[in-house]
Amino acid sequence: MIYDKYNFTVPTQKMIRLIMNTDAKNEADDQYAIVHALLSPKIDTRGFIAAHFGDWLSQSSMEDSYEEIAKILDLMQIPDNNGIFKGASRALADETTPIPSAGAELIIKEAMSNDPRPLFVTFLGPLTDMASALLMEPRIADRLTVIWIGGGAYPAGEPEYNLWNDIHAANVVFKSKVPVWQVPKNVYQRVMVSMAELEYRVKPHGELGNYLFEQLVEFGHTEAAINTAIRTGECWCLGDSPAVGLLLCDHEYHYDWLPAPEFTADMRYIHERNNRPIRVYKDVNSRFILEDFFIKLAMFTEKQRASIMRSR
Repeated sequence: MIYDKYNFTVPTQKMIRLIMNTDAKNEADDQYAIVHALLSPKIDTRGFIAAHFGDWLSQSSMEDSYEEIAKILDLMQIPDNNGIFKGASRALADETTPIPSAGAELIIKEAMSNDPRPLFVTFLGPLTDMASALLMEPRIADRLTVIWIGGGAYPAGEPEYNLWNDIHAANVVFKSKVPVWQVPKNVYQRVMVSMAELEYRVKPHGELGNYLFEQLVEFGHTEAAINTAIRTGECWCLGDSPAVGLLLCDHEYHYDWLPAPEFTADMRYIHERNNRPIRVYKDVNSRFILEDFFIKLAMFTEKQRASIMRSR
């Protein structure tokens, strides 16, 4: 499902595989990360997993995510080719019982394949499907890397939405041996962009750009957005975009190696559990991430228009 119509090529040795797990209909920024991944030639997207996001916004959140992913692919005129997979419809009941799903099976299948390219699984919501995959097949732990947009600021922790949607799953993953790159709340919230910039640099770019902008504007008027302090009416946090940006450039010197914490029921960190170290990002280059997205979107829609004109 990769888009690769550029005048440069990525060396084979630098190519990576990606599975993106996304609660795409939860807010309005997952859509930007989905598009960014598909427009990046370094990334061979092996599939999207639709994630749940609790039941306070919808009683069918995973299904809603599935439909939203399909909507984005349709706008990009990319056939899904069975590339969208359903994840768990709810959080884990405990730390020992997985929720089998097509999404968890996809993670296991890709991890256990003989493909030599590194496998990354990015989570833009809860870690339910990763925890389930690990519980179902523990051998995958050293065969992939997890990038998680989630968890509170270090060192104490704090309430955070993606963690809140499945604390048990977060503990399964953090107690495991799987390599983790964590982008906590105080870091992903730095990827700020003004509504004016989005109107100028996203909205004009075809049906895709218009949809990305308008669905974000629409969500900004919901009660969920209005009651959130970070939503000011003039700006938006594209907090899921680092999940793609770190695949393009892993931001050396922007992270610390820390022993993986565990999580309390109130989403605080428990340290000194002798877990293996993980990458905890303390900053990201938001301008690098955003500018790369803006340019790729513009190039993609220009080539879409040129293709339409040639076909007339």
